[in-house]
Amino acid sequence: MASPKRRRLSRSGEFDRVYRDGSSHATRYLVLYTFPRKDEEREEVRLGVSVSRKVGGAVERNRVKRVLREAFWGLADRLPPRHDFVIVARTEIKELIERDGMSGVAANLEEALAGGRST
Repeated sequence: MASPKRRRLSRSGEFDRVYRDGSSHATRYLVLYTFPRKDEEREEVRLGVSVSRKVGGAVERNRVKRVLREAFWGLADRLPPRHDFVIVARTEIKELIERDGMSGVAANLEEALAGGRST
């Protein structure tokens, strides 16, 4: 499921705000940052994904980003409104994807969401 562009964080300033002012929860495979937007009417949830070159080449990084986005939006019904999220993939994420596929990534994201809601 492709998410509309407006539901993505794209500017470095948006990422920086989530990193600086948000809360985070880490698992072995990823770090999830959460930032509640207070002054906006828009209820939508927005997502940014960061995958380092340590994960692999461009093809591998893009594959990891696609899997992370798909798993994240699969959990959309459990996400609080008016929040920005940034997922930072750790190098071990490739092992998780190869071993457990989408279900493993979704379970890991759920774990991070459960721990990352304390804002």
